[in-house]
Amino acid sequence: MGFYNVMFRKEPEGGYTAIVPSLPGCVTYGRSLELAKQHAEEAIELYIVSLKKHGESIPSDETSFFAPIRLNARTRSSSTKRKAYAA
Repeated sequence: MGFYNVMFRKEPEGGYTAIVPSLPGCVTYGRSLELAKQHAEEAIELYIVSLKKHGESIPSDETSFFAPIRLNARTRSSSTKRKAYAA
């Protein structure tokens, strides 16, 4: 059916939120990581059913990936920030 990246975020009140970036609004939750994964699979499947029903194209993450970027703790000057936003 396709390959989808899912981002899991541990919630302060417990459990995990699962977000599928390539499917806007496809977000779910599980009390455990395993449940969050199961719910994400179900949410993706239902999202695709809806896309097909409405004749919309079905995106996939076959050629994309996530890579972490860690920013330094030092504060950047406002001129550096402006340059980054202009790029």
